[in-house]
Amino acid sequence: MPPTTINSRRFNQDASGAKRAAKEGPVFITDRGRPAHVLLSIEDYRALTGEAADASPSILDLLADPAAEDVPFEPPRSELTVRPADLG
Repeated sequence: MPPTTINSRRFNQDASGAKRAAKEGPVFITDRGRPAHVLLSIEDYRALTGEAADASPSILDLLADPAAEDVPFEPPRSELTVRPADLG
């Protein structure tokens, strides 16, 4: 199956369609008829970069994921103490 190619206008109008197409293989996005970007599924990206598929998500991955709001996060309370500055 040949790679999918779409222009940037179509990509802007139908990003969901481009994401669906990326499940089948790379999607080349063109600007003025020339390839400018490539959209890959996360699996294809990980295979390309050698990143383990079962690796824990990074904080950037979690912040970008709307479903991450369900991830439990209870940071420890900070125990800061205030003391006067020594200006002497």
